[in-house]
Amino acid sequence: MQALFRTDESWTGLILRMTLGLVMFPHGAQKLLGWYGGFGFDGTMGFFTQQMGMPWLIAFLVIIGESFGSVALLLGLMTRFTAASLSVIMLGAITMVHVPHGFFMNWFGKQQGEGYEYHLLVIGIAAALLVTGAGRWSVDRMIAEKL
Repeated sequence: MQALFRTDESWTGLILRMTLGLVMFPHGAQKLLGWYGGFGFDGTMGFFTQQMGMPWLIAFLVIIGESFGSVALLLGLMTRFTAASLSVIMLGAITMVHVPHGFFMNWFGKQQGEGYEYHLLVIGIAAALLVTGAGRWSVDRMIAEKL
């Protein structure tokens, strides 16, 4: 348990988790709540399971992982677990959807879909959080001190 929550007072962990949490929050809110033009929970579950052929459990975990995971990152709660989860989600998105469209995002509307550069950035930030932990002002730090 100590290894899961261990962190220091660095600004690095704080900056990384705030950045990733703020970027992931709208994506999770689209999937869970239908905010920012998203489909909401039922629509996203339907899309993932019916159109993409995902098992319902995987679809559910993606929605929950992005939604609650982004909030957990902002709080610095279960940072390493959440970072690992988001890495798995992004690897799944790359392999299932984005590889055929190449590296770059569809900035100019000339591709059939979006590339995977965004997903690699998420994986990179998540990997750094796996190493550093949550950093300053985190629930993980408070838990680690009690262990």
